[in-house]
Amino acid sequence: MTNKLIQTTCPYCGVGCGVLAEVQAGGTVTVKGDPAHPANLGRLCSKGAALADTLDLDGRLLYPEIRGERRTWEEALEAVAAGYTRVLREHGPDAVAFYVSGQLLTEDYYVANKLMKGYLGSANIDTNSRLCMASAVAGYKRAFGADSVPCSYADLEQAQLIVLVGSNTAWCHPVLFQRMSQAKKDNPALRVVVIDPRRTTTCDIADWHLAPRSGSDSILFNGLLVYLEQHGYAHSQFIQRCTEGLEAALVSARSSAPSIGQVAQECGLTEAQVRAFYQQFAQTERTLTVFSQGINQSSSGTDKVNGIINCHLYTGRIGRPGMGPFSLTGQPNAMGGREVGGLANQLAAHMEIENADHRALLQAFWQSPVMPQQAGLKAVDMFKAVGEGRIKALWIMGTNPAVSLPDVDRVRAALAQCEFVVLSDCMRAMDSAQYAHVLLPAAAWGEKDGTVTNSERRISRQRVFLPPAGEARPDWWIITQVARRMGHAEAFPYESAADVFREHARLSGAGNDGARNFDISALAGLDNAAYADLAPVQWPVNAACPTGTPRLFADGRFYTPTGRARFIPITPQPPANGVDLAYPLVLNTGRVRDQWHTMTRTGKAARLSAHQPEPYVDLHPRDAASASIADGSLVRVVSRWGEIIVRAQISEQQRVGEVFVPIHWNDQYASKARVGAVVNPVVDPVSGEPEFKHTPVRIVTYSPSWYGFLLSRRRLNMTGAAYWVAAKGDKVWRYEIAGDQSPDDWATHARSLLCNQDNEVGWIEYFDKARHQYRGARLVGERLESCIFIGPGHALPPRDWLAGLFSANALDAQQ
Repeated sequence: MTNKLIQTTCPYCGVGCGVLAEVQAGGTVTVKGDPAHPANLGRLCSKGAALADTLDLDGRLLYPEIRGERRTWEEALEAVAAGYTRVLREHGPDAVAFYVSGQLLTEDYYVANKLMKGYLGSANIDTNSRLCMASAVAGYKRAFGADSVPCSYADLEQAQLIVLVGSNTAWCHPVLFQRMSQAKKDNPALRVVVIDPRRTTTCDIADWHLAPRSGSDSILFNGLLVYLEQHGYAHSQFIQRCTEGLEAALVSARSSAPSIGQVAQECGLTEAQVRAFYQQFAQTERTLTVFSQGINQSSSGTDKVNGIINCHLYTGRIGRPGMGPFSLTGQPNAMGGREVGGLANQLAAHMEIENADHRALLQAFWQSPVMPQQAGLKAVDMFKAVGEGRIKALWIMGTNPAVSLPDVDRVRAALAQCEFVVLSDCMRAMDSAQYAHVLLPAAAWGEKDGTVTNSERRISRQRVFLPPAGEARPDWWIITQVARRMGHAEAFPYESAADVFREHARLSGAGNDGARNFDISALAGLDNAAYADLAPVQWPVNAACPTGTPRLFADGRFYTPTGRARFIPITPQPPANGVDLAYPLVLNTGRVRDQWHTMTRTGKAARLSAHQPEPYVDLHPRDAASASIADGSLVRVVSRWGEIIVRAQISEQQRVGEVFVPIHWNDQYASKARVGAVVNPVVDPVSGEPEFKHTPVRIVTYSPSWYGFLLSRRRLNMTGAAYWVAAKGDKVWRYEIAGDQSPDDWATHARSLLCNQDNEVGWIEYFDKARHQYRGARLVGERLESCIFIGPGHALPPRDWLAGLFSANALDAQQ
C-alpha cells in the first residue's frame, strides 16, 4: 500500500514553499518540495528539508496548565474567560491585549482579531510581524492607498535588473535566491545589485555590491530620484495620469541628495559606485527592487520604503512584468495577518480603523456590540504599557517575546509583574512560558489546518498529516472556546477552519465594489471539499479575477482618494541614536542560514545546528585590533540597554565601525546571548517597527579563567559554567563552556557539569597541572556517554572526531 502524500506549506519564511509530507509505516515523516507549487517549484532550503527532524515531542506543551499545574481544557478555558472578563469589568478595554504571530494561520488570526476588536472593544492586538514588515505596510499604504505588494515571484525570472536592498536573500529567503541564481544562468543579460553594509552570501550572484553606511538608504534613493530627473528618465505619461505629489518629493530629494558626490560622501561609497548603480537603474526598463528587513527595521524604515517606491513611480516601473518595488516578508503568514487586521492600527479585510465608514461596515458585518474608535498599542508600546500596569491581561499566541523584542530585559520585567498572562503555543520549553499564569497547548505544523499568504499575495493551504500531540488544539478553536465562555457563542459558531475562512472571504467582498484591493469573495462559497482542495492562488480573487491576480496596478489605478499613486517627500533622518566614545560601533542584527526566529523549532534539528552551533559577533579586523580582540575569543557586546556574551568572528566582510550578531539564541540554548537585550527599542514613528539594524555598542573582551567543551548523549542542565552554549548533534549534545573561577577539584566539578547521578559508570580522566588542562570521559559499559575538555585559553582541540565516537555502541582500546 502506498503512503499518501499531503500537499502543505512550509511554516518558516514568507516565501511560502509548497511541501509534500508523507507519513510512513511506524509514524516516520518524510518531506520534500512540491514541484507543483508555484512559489518553489519543488525546491526547499535547508530548514524546509529538515522539517521532519523537528516533529518530535521534545519540549512540546502537551496539556493545559494553570500556574504550573496540569488542568483540564474546561478549567483552563474558564480561567482565561474569567480573567479577561474581570479585567474588562474592572479596568475597561484598554487594559486587555493580544500579542499574536505570523506563525498563526489566517483563520486563527481572523478569530483573534474579531474577538479583540469586535467583542472586547479594544484595538490592542498586535503581532510579532510588527518587528519585520510594518514599515513595508506603511510605505505601500502611503504610496498606493492600500497594503498591496504589486509583484510576483515570476518577475524574478522576467527582470533584467534585480536590486536587492537590505536583504540577505541567500540565507533569509533561500528558495528565491535559488530562483535568482537560475535566472542568471538562463538569462546572461540579467544583472544583480546587492545594497547591504555587509558582504553576505547573497553577493555570490551580484554583479555589484554596494556597502553603504548604516542608515543611509534614504539618501541613496533620493539621489537616484534626482539622477533620474536630471537625465530625463521620467515616464511622463504615467506620472501625469497615475501619480500625484511629484514636485514635493523632488524638492526633498534635491535638498538632501543634490549630486552623486554628495550621495557618495553621505553613504560612504565612491562616486564611481553610485554612478554605476544609478546608470544601471536608469537604463534598465525591467528593474525589480527587492527589499527586506535591512530597509524595514529602522527608525525611518517607512521613509526608506517610500524612497524606493518613488523611483519606481517616476519611471513607471510598476504593474508590468519584471519590475516593481517588492517587499519580502519574514514570516510564513505575515501577509495573512495583514489581511485580517492583525495589526493594532488595522481592521479586518484591509479596512482602516480611522475610517468611520469602515468601522460601521465591519461592526454591522460582525453584528458586534463594540468597535474601537482608534488604533491600539503597537508591539513595543504594548509591552511598555504592560510594564507600567496599564495593560493587565495579555494573551501571547505563537511567539516568544521574552527573546525577540528589543530591550528584552525590560520586557521580561513587564511580563513578570503582569496581573494575568496567557500563552498558547506548541512549545513548553520556551523563555516566555515562565511568565504565563495559563498555558494552552496549541497544534503545531502538521497538526493544524488552514491557510497562509506568502510575500507575493499567494494563498496556500496548510494541511493536517499528523494527529494532535497530547491535548493540543488549533488556535482558532482555543479562541472560539474562550469567546463562547465570555458570552459570545452566537458570533463564534465555528466548527472548522473552513467555517472561518468562508466568513473571512465574505467580509473581504462586503461593501467593497472595488474600493479595497484585498478581495477574495470568489472563495466565499467554497464547500468543505473545495476548501480542502484549494490550490495556491494570488489575491484579488473575485468576480473580475476569479482565478487570481499575478500582478497589481497594471491599469494604473490605485486606492488613494484620487485613484493616483502618491510620491512621498523624503527627508532622510539619521538613526535615532548615534555612536559616541562610549558606544563607538553600530550593531546590526539578522538571521543565520539554518536557524529560524528563537530556535524553538529549528534548534531541535541536529543538521541545522551544525552550520553555526554558537552565537557570535562579526567585526572587522581593524575594530578587533583596536579593542585587542582575538578571533575565536569570547566578548561582551554592550549597549545602553544591556549586554550579551558571544564568540568573536573577525571578518573582512564587515564595514569598519559596524558589527553583526544573529537574533536566534535564547535561554534554552545559551547562557547570555539574547541579542534583544542589547537592541535599541526606538521605533519608526509611522510604522512602529523597531530599529534592529542600528544600535550603538562597544565590544569588550570577556576573560574567563577557563574554557572548555562538553559532549553528552543527554541534554544537561548547565549550572556550573558562567558561559555555555548548547547545540544538538547526531546522537550527541555539544556544549561550549567557560567559567570565571577555577575549581579546587576538577574531577568533582566535571562530574557536576555532567550531572552524574549514576554510580554504575566508568571514568577516564587526566589533569595536566603544568598546562592547566583537564580531560574526562564518562562510559556506561563500553559506550561513551559523555566527555569534557578544559583548558586555560579559547583555542581548544577539534570536536568532530570525539563527536563521531557517540555513534559507536562500544569503544575499542585505541579509541
